[in-house]
Amino acid sequence: MHIVEKRTNEQLERELASALTEGEMAGSEPGEAALQRLSPTYIARAQVERDPIVEETKSIRRVVREVDDRYDEYMAKAGQDDAGERSEEK
Repeated sequence: MHIVEKRTNEQLERELASALTEGEMAGSEPGEAALQRLSPTYIARAQVERDPIVEETKSIRRVVREVDDRYDEYMAKAGQDDAGERSEEK
């Protein structure tokens, strides 16, 4: 089991300040140099052919009748009709 070290806000602020001020400041703009020294944010995205919300909604609608219409607007935005089939683009 991996134990995550709990750090206080004060410790995190010190680490961030240290990361931003250590080493050479590149260029004449300190703000830009500070941004370049921050570690990048990584975002993983996967492109899928089918919308999982639409698929789940279709499978649920095959079994039960919804009490309210909370997913109707989403299904319309996704281009699905009431039967869960893709409606033709007009």
